[in-house]
Amino acid sequence: MEGDECGRFPPEPSEGKSQRGSVASSVTRAQDVLVYLVGDSAVHLCVEGVGCVSVQELGHSVREALHIPDSAMDVFAFWLCSPLLELQLKPKHQPYKLCRQWQDLLYRFTEASEEDISQDEPSLQYRRNVFYPKSKELQIEDEGVLRLLYDEARVNILAGRFPCDPETWMGLGALSFALELGIGLDDQKATAALREKKLISFLPVHVSGGGGGLFSTLRGKGGRQAGLELNLLEEYRKISTSGSTPLEPTQHLRQYLSSCHSLPYYGCAFFSGEIDKPAQGILYRAGRKAVNVGISLEGVYVMDVKEKHVLLGLRFSELSWDHSYPEGEGDSHILWLEFDGEEAGTPVNKLLKIYSKQAELMSGLIEFCVELRSAAEGGTTTETDGAVGPSHQPAGQAGGSGEGNGRRGKLRRQNSVVCSRVHTLNTISYVDNGKEIKRLKPKRAASFFTRQAQPPTYSAVQVQESLEQR
Repeated sequence: MEGDECGRFPPEPSEGKSQRGSVASSVTRAQDVLVYLVGDSAVHLCVEGVGCVSVQELGHSVREALHIPDSAMDVFAFWLCSPLLELQLKPKHQPYKLCRQWQDLLYRFTEASEEDISQDEPSLQYRRNVFYPKSKELQIEDEGVLRLLYDEARVNILAGRFPCDPETWMGLGALSFALELGIGLDDQKATAALREKKLISFLPVHVSGGGGGLFSTLRGKGGRQAGLELNLLEEYRKISTSGSTPLEPTQHLRQYLSSCHSLPYYGCAFFSGEIDKPAQGILYRAGRKAVNVGISLEGVYVMDVKEKHVLLGLRFSELSWDHSYPEGEGDSHILWLEFDGEEAGTPVNKLLKIYSKQAELMSGLIEFCVELRSAAEGGTTTETDGAVGPSHQPAGQAGGSGEGNGRRGKLRRQNSVVCSRVHTLNTISYVDNGKEIKRLKPKRAASFFTRQAQPPTYSAVQVQESLEQR
């Protein structure tokens, strides 16, 4: 998510704690700064006055080091990332000063323990800009830029952050294999290379089972690992034999990204949260389920962390939202998502509660994305960069035929992991006139339906100026 102008936080902690190279402790003299790329590589810079340098100033140095053309300067952004929190920075932000307040941000936006927070250190990363439209990506000609985008997409696929169906992750794995090892390898060389690299280098970790290795080889061809190897090599052969002229690496990179674009949550910023499980059993026990919430220029996607599939996917035209603060001790921040559904054939409005200390960030990002889309569309329904027209609709969602009568389009339920599973969600349901079906419509100051008509402002993360800034 992207933060806005710095605002209010408690005083800074003491300076005794060491930081990674990207957060050097010196303010005035030249310091080595490491800007990490997705993966294991980093850009090494020597920066004067690192304590006051802005993201915009760092951007010029990084683009120069990576030979990124000015035409692609908006493709990437700087992020502060750790295992506990990920924040996209604005050009005017000063990474050093934000890192000094990292623990305050963790206390505010995560449920991490005091011990975990004390040990957590952010790194400065150069990653895809969440506000860069997907439609512009495939117009990029520079191979270096395409490869950076490919590296990030590949990491998200392998980590299971982008849920996808078997035919998708197998095809993407074969493209990665071709990009890394080239095309035209015979079966023996391709098999040897795959076993040396291991499946975990090409297929999602929850599919490959951690890479297999010698143990999976000894299990024989009847094992799951052997079957995955055969299928991956078959897909690789198709790539090697397709067409009379071998494709250039740039074309394979575009194929990979184009396939990722079919996943509606490609390009999202991700947040952690929990939702209520449906009550089950005689004792009516429920509980909560961990979810990832992806937000992009196109919509909001709620994904099951464990099962690696989509629970709910909504375009902005299909939802209304709100954020509520805790009312008492033990209460949670909640992001409310409202969308159309039905109960026993009766059209209803459904409310999904997402419990998360990052609800404020999510609400702010949704509001800003809605503002960007409104500005891009100019008050019309024609397609623009980043807009979702019939050809860009997230998989698993019905067409826009239901929008012409004043109601948002309904979601289809399918077997694909990309499609919404509304029937598995524990939601609050009510009809338009407020008549109770399951639970009473919750009280709130204004209807969700009026929110998108109001001029939005984006002020999600604000960090107070420290004594040094004054």
